[in-house]
Amino acid sequence: MYFVAQNWQAWYEALIKPTWTPSAGTIGLIWTILYPIILGSYIYTIYLWRKGKLPIKVPLIFSVNVLANLIFTPIQFGLENLWLASLDILVVWTTIVLLIFSAWRHNKFLALVQIPYLTWVSIATVLQLTVNAWNF
Repeated sequence: MYFVAQNWQAWYEALIKPTWTPSAGTIGLIWTILYPIILGSYIYTIYLWRKGKLPIKVPLIFSVNVLANLIFTPIQFGLENLWLASLDILVVWTTIVLLIFSAWRHNKFLALVQIPYLTWVSIATVLQLTVNAWNF
């Protein structure tokens, strides 16, 4: 499915990372919880937009977010490009913030359900930027 280098685990393990880096199992568990929330809220966003209850900018921002989220793994572990992955995760983080602010006026539930996603991506962004800086 993703283009991922065969030796990505060895590459990733060799990177200098902070001591607070979550284990692979923890990261996997968090995404296992978040992806259904993201998918459900994305479908809900499209539904609300089609019903005329959201302006087009909300699903557009969310679509950019989903795309940026999906390409992170191939960039980070396929291309093994920390700089591009850092740029990508900043796009993910920024679009979550924009999504929350854009949705808030129209549907507070949609905005609030993004808070766990924003929380995790905030942690992941700090981690990504730290790993990028330490392995420059």
